[in-house]
Amino acid sequence: MKKIKITLIKSPIDRPERQKLTLRALGLNKANAAKEVDATPQILGMVRKVGHLVKVEEI
Repeated sequence: MKKIKITLIKSPIDRPERQKLTLRALGLNKANAAKEVDATPQILGMVRKVGHLVKVEEI
């Protein structure tokens, strides 16, 4: 399975609660936090919802 690296580049402050919870579920709590995860359909759906706040790279 492919892996992707997700990096939080913008702050979730003043964003809807749903987006904050999605970032927390991805494991991104602080600015510039990065996480390597498998590219499952569930993860890709979450990334799509907060795509304006994160940077995604394929590994």
